[in-house]
Amino acid sequence: MPFVLHTAESRGHANHGWLDSHHTFSFANYYDSDRMNFGVLRVLNDDVVSEARGFGTHPHNNMEIISIPLEGDLQHMDSMGNSAIIRQGDVQVMSAGTGIQHSEYNKNPDKPVKFLQIWMFPNKQNVEPRYDQISLKDIERKNVFYQILSPNKQDQGVWVHQDAWFHLGDFDSGSSETYTLKKKSNGVYIFVLDGEVLINNQSLGKRDGYGIWEVDGFILESKERSKVLVMEVPMVLS
Repeated sequence: MPFVLHTAESRGHANHGWLDSHHTFSFANYYDSDRMNFGVLRVLNDDVVSEARGFGTHPHNNMEIISIPLEGDLQHMDSMGNSAIIRQGDVQVMSAGTGIQHSEYNKNPDKPVKFLQIWMFPNKQNVEPRYDQISLKDIERKNVFYQILSPNKQDQGVWVHQDAWFHLGDFDSGSSETYTLKKKSNGVYIFVLDGEVLINNQSLGKRDGYGIWEVDGFILESKERSKVLVMEVPMVLS
């Protein structure tokens, strides 16, 4: 079983004062030829944005962009006319397609915003740009993996132009859960948001990342109260 292990302390790091960001994969001034991507998963940034600061208007194209707030309120505005606030317990998706411009700001004057910024290469080029966000409050469950993203519009969670499935799991200490890949040719990248888990005899702590492929699935054992993001993605760019 091939695998990659990216410990939390091995990630790239950039502190711009208003933005403190850790990069699992090469991004901006952080470059590592061995850490360009995991299959179609191109960016996994762990961002902290200072009070009343944010990203000014900037462009994207031909990328599936997912934001998962971990703490605080993030205000979004884009060139399609969308204006929204995403909070902990939400997930946001943008298909940049032929081109989109957007901005993201910390709505709070007295506390930082923490969120994951995730980019995936799409399986269709130059699609019509779109935006969506949902609350996970009605679908989140304890001690199981629950789906938050898929390729299918009718499925639970948001959807993307890619054969990818994302799941979250909030596990009590001592619990275990099995994940089975939806597509045999895919790989899966596990990112520990909090706590400590054991996967295939590999111990993973807070903000560690672990990618495996050529497998049917894996068993997760939670060693303490833990929260985990599972990203199943194609290993070959289409």
